[in-house]
Parts: sequence; structure tokens; C-alpha cells
Amino acid sequence: MTTPVPDVRMSPTAAVGLVASREISTRVKSKAFRVSTVIMLLLIVVGIVLIKLISGGSGPDAKVGISTATAAFSAPLKAVGKTLGENIETTQVADEAAGRAKLADGSLDALLTGDGKSVHVQVKKDLDGKLANVLQLLSQQVAISQQVTALGGNPAQFQAAIASAKFVEDPPLEEPYDYNGQQLVLGIVAGILIYLSLMINGQSVAQGVVEEKTSRVVELLLSTIKPWQLMAGKVLGIGVVGLIQMLVIGAGGVIAGLATGVLTISVSAAVGTVVWLVVWYLLGFFMYSIVFAALGALVSRQEDVGGATMPALMFVIAGYVIGISVLPSDPGNTFVEVLSVIPVFSPTLMPMRLAMGGVPVWEAVVSVGLVVLLIPGLIWFAARIYRNAVMRTGAKVKLRDALRAA
Repeated sequence: MTTPVPDVRMSPTAAVGLVASREISTRVKSKAFRVSTVIMLLLIVVGIVLIKLISGGSGPDAKVGISTATAAFSAPLKAVGKTLGENIETTQVADEAAGRAKLADGSLDALLTGDGKSVHVQVKKDLDGKLANVLQLLSQQVAISQQVTALGGNPAQFQAAIASAKFVEDPPLEEPYDYNGQQLVLGIVAGILIYLSLMINGQSVAQGVVEEKTSRVVELLLSTIKPWQLMAGKVLGIGVVGLIQMLVIGAGGVIAGLATGVLTISVSAAVGTVVWLVVWYLLGFFMYSIVFAALGALVSRQEDVGGATMPALMFVIAGYVIGISVLPSDPGNTFVEVLSVIPVFSPTLMPMRLAMGGVPVWEAVVSVGLVVLLIPGLIWFAARIYRNAVMRTGAKVKLRDALRAA
């Protein structure tokens, strides 16, 4: 009698979990994972420390020397500078010769010369543009004061009247959002981390598929589990590894920023940024990695992976480039707002906007909802390609052949 062969098939959940655990164990224990995580974390921490050191001193924007003849310009010069957002420090010099010596050794950025009836300035080489604007406005005030005196008026009263005159701003039609500089930086950092994670871990999915095809491991695996289970397990496993890396880097960066005082925003705002970072990493990774797995199944050589996945990568790159190019100078840009709701651009653009703040709740909900709705369709699409192409080696499988194959 023939001994019956036992049925070794597993449940779909067990099969996906087995593949995922294998990916997690292999990659977390790898030297490449540990080294890359440490390097990225160190880069974040070192960057924060450098920002702390660079911004440690809040010195003046310009040091201007004044002589006895130009001493009357000291107070109005500082006042004009404050109006234009420039912190100007004035230093008394014995005479113009002593002032030029300080210019030569770099102690002064500029020296006011002349008899004090008009504004004359001397610099070592080039006059700073912002300081030039301050001096231009100062010279206009001096000229106005001289004209007021010539007409028999009181220049001090005139200047006081001018200084106290203010326009009245009516309430805006829409409530503006005050973008905090640190929030802008957090947004850009969030976008960079998402971008790097999608590029690195997404590509890892495609490369892993090709490795298994090349080594024939896929044939052994598919004798026990179904193609979609293998694909889902691989995506899930690499996604968890990427999430671990993201949490370590994000939490480490926030802790370092709060500890050094570089981040002065509330802890809840910083934690909120990390939470959204995790949410959009997961959404973006699963959305794109499902596609990367399918595209990786079309080729049989590692050198062909880049070309196969490039069409999908272009959307990741485009969203990242648009975000870092437009948002720092124009956080409320309408074009970026629209793109951030479109699923292919959401994973890179929306976390930047959310970290910066000012995103309406409905936009955040719609963007998440659209990605969630798109993922099942992508799973069906990618599973069909993967199932029909993963066992075919040799020449690259055309996309339309993979879609219509039985």
C-alpha cells in the first residue's frame, strides 16, 4: 500500500506570518541594518548638536563704528535697524583713523564717517545688502529732519509723530496660520525620512524578490504557500524592519532636540510629528512596496531592478522634490495642498505639511482615506503580476504579458 503524503499546507495568516518573521529575523540581525540605523541616527543627532552650537550665540547682525561727530546717528540707526529686522550694535571709536583700524582687523562691519550732517559709510570690502537698506532709510530720515528744521519745525516732534503713526488692520476673511520655524524644519526632516525609507526599504522588496528568483528559492516556497502569501509576507516583514528603524531614528531625534533645547515646541507637538511620521511611513511603504514587489518579479537580474521600479519611484521622488523645494518658502502653497491629497504623492508631501501645522482635519482624513482605499486595488493588481511573473526567469517579462497570463 502507498503511504499517503501529509498535507503541509498552512493557513493564509500562518503562511504570511512565516515569511514575514523570516524577513524580520534575517534583516534585523544583518550588519547592514544595524550600521545604517546607527549612521542615520548619528547624522540626526550631530545635525541637532551643530544647530545648537551655531545658534548658541545671538550676537548682532552688524557692528557699526561711530565717531564723536557721528554719535547722533547711533540711536536712530538702531531704531531703523529694529524696524527692518536687523540687530545693529554701535561702537564708539576715538576717531576715524582708529575706526579704520578696527575695520581692517574685522572688529567692525562698517564705520560712519564725516561731520554728521549726512550719512557716510566706509567698509573693509563689501557693504552688506541688509545694512545698506538700513543706512538708506537712516539717510532719508536725516534729510527729512534737516528739511523740517529749515522750515522752522521741531525734528524730534516730527519723528515722534511719524513713529507713532500706525495703520489699522481689519480682521482677515480667513484665519491665517502662523508657521513656526521649528515646525518647518520638522516637516522637512519628516519628508526626508519618509523619502529615504521608501527608497531604501521599497527597493529592498524588489531586490529580495529577484534574489529568490535567481536562487530558485521561490520554487521551494511556492510549493508550500501561494504567490500572494509570499509577496504579502515579504512586504510585511520588510515593512516592520523599516518601522523599527524609523521609530529609533525619529524618537532619537526628538529626544536629542528636546534635551539640547534646539526644539522648544511642546512635547505633544513633537510626539504628534513622530506619530504622523509612523502612520505615513506605513501607508506609503505598503502602497509602494506592493507595487515594487510586482515590478521586481518582472526581472531576473539585480541590475535590472532599478529600471523596473523607476516608474513607481518617480512619483516618490517627485513628491519629495516638490515638498522640499516649495514648502520652506511657501508653506501654504495651493498646488502642494492639492498634490498632498493625491495618493501617489501623499506619503512624502502630507507628513511635511502635518509637521508644519495648519492642515485642515478634513484634508488629513481624506488623504489617509484615499490611500487606504487604493491599497486593496494595488494588492489585486500587484498579486496578479507577481503570480504570473515570479516563476518566469530569463528575459524581462512585459507588464501586459504578466497581466493577461493565465
